Amino acid sequence: MTVERIFDELGHFKRFQACLYFAAVFQVIACGIHYLASVFLVDTPNFLCSAPGNITDVLYYNMTGHSVEDILPVFKSGTGPLVVRTAEGEQWELSRCRCALRINPKVFSYDFDGNKSVKACDGNFIYDHTEVHQSIVTEWNLVCEKEWLAKLCQPTFMLGVLIGALVFGDIADRVGRVKILMFTSICQFGLGVAVGFSGNYYVFVVLRFLLAMASSGYLVVVFVYVTEFTGNKVRTWTSMHVHAAFAVGVMVVALTGYLVRVWWIYQIVLSICTSPFLLFCWKFPETPFYLMAKGRYNDTQTLMDMMARFNGLKSRLKVEELLEPEESETGRALMEQEREKQPLPSEKKLSILDLFCSWRMAARTCTVWAIWFIGSLGYYVFSLGSVSLGGNQYMNLFLAGAVELPSYLIGCFAMDRIGRKNTCAPSLLLAGVACMLIIVVPADIEVLAIALSMIGKFAIAIAFGLIYLYTCELYPTIIRTLAVGSGSMMCRVGSIVAPFCVYLADVWVYLPQVVVGILAFVIGLLTLLLPETLGRPLTTTLEQAEGLGRKPSKKDALEMT
Repeated sequence: MTVERIFDELGHFKRFQACLYFAAVFQVIACGIHYLASVFLVDTPNFLCSAPGNITDVLYYNMTGHSVEDILPVFKSGTGPLVVRTAEGEQWELSRCRCALRINPKVFSYDFDGNKSVKACDGNFIYDHTEVHQSIVTEWNLVCEKEWLAKLCQPTFMLGVLIGALVFGDIADRVGRVKILMFTSICQFGLGVAVGFSGNYYVFVVLRFLLAMASSGYLVVVFVYVTEFTGNKVRTWTSMHVHAAFAVGVMVVALTGYLVRVWWIYQIVLSICTSPFLLFCWKFPETPFYLMAKGRYNDTQTLMDMMARFNGLKSRLKVEELLEPEESETGRALMEQEREKQPLPSEKKLSILDLFCSWRMAARTCTVWAIWFIGSLGYYVFSLGSVSLGGNQYMNLFLAGAVELPSYLIGCFAMDRIGRKNTCAPSLLLAGVACMLIIVVPADIEVLAIALSMIGKFAIAIAFGLIYLYTCELYPTIIRTLAVGSGSMMCRVGSIVAPFCVYLADVWVYLPQVVVGILAFVIGLLTLLLPETLGRPLTTTLEQAEGLGRKPSKKDALEMT
């Protein structure tokens, strides 16, 4: 088949494709929103154990006040306790996860050498609401012995993303791209709003898990959808700038988090940002590649005629012209079957094992999966870690999203001139170098640490952005969505590991950067072993098989020329 000829005749990116592209990519903003929303949903403000009774006086070293809220903004964990006196005359020493009652104190002073009665907080905490008015941490007291529940939110979400990538990627190859786009879009809106009405932590986690599956399913399928609707002359730009919409979603999270400090209102506002997409997503047509691969030639002809009319061109291309001579008779027979409503022969089922049908394909798949993994790991380590770099956390996250926009522009120019492989490998190496440089920066130079973090995010975003297109071009139509879906699965393994990698900073402050730096450097070297796909058109199953110069077989169809 020569399906790419459609774009030569009807335009690589004319009015029809442009409308579809911007409509489909608009919903990707929602994916970026939901992926990073937990940064502020689980934001943990400064807190202390609460003392029983009404507090009248507060001491913290040489600072005094009449309420804990007066001193709490300057309280630092790991330092001395906050000393309070109640209306009943009791004196308490308050720390984060416990409080101590002073036994028979003589005077109200910060230092005390007498006996104390220590007890746990029993779920009574005082939170600093200067920055965070209400998060799920303050709502359900996810601190101290429950702190692990808050830390589990993002890994659980990413587990849902992993499962969604695998499930929806496989289903989209069977039932079509459009049905999955519609279903996951509706689920993103409905589940996103439902999360805001969660009555307890466990309902919140379950709804977020299902939301993650829907968001992942849309993101995986939309890359294949826009790739199969644009010609190879613009495919680099169209696929890379899907990520730009994701980055816009990250910036929307930062802006909304700054403006809305109550978690459930914040969640609902984020969920309705892209709701207009639901008004027109049901009009999306199926891609010509999918229709041809499934033998739906009449539907392909109808789609081509519609594209020609919308683009202001005369429809002269016939579906028979997309078939090779030896396919023409079979194609015409299938068209006749369609007209007569006769059932088509049953199709062979494909599985993930088809990505390992030969040693060469297996090695390629493993390398591609490694790039997906480190791209995601580095991306989320830099993103999640940006809020703890110092300074304004909202501005840091906004910059982490904004720095991606120029990275995709530069990545597109580089891919068109030096190729996908020669762009991916240096970007991974640069990310590794940036990680190593962060290690040697003094902790008190916040500006330099932030700048290096943004350079690392810039570099990793290039590799993370191009791997979608690179994967699409490395695999034939019949398993393309499966390849992208399984690659995205490995990507989500990296995103599940990323929060735990960030937590390694408790062991050594620069350990997350060391892990990312070493992996990025090694995988960057392995990337040099992959074949180049610069300007390679997307191909269909029969083309892949015939390119090997042998009689087509299932194994041949899955090999690249």
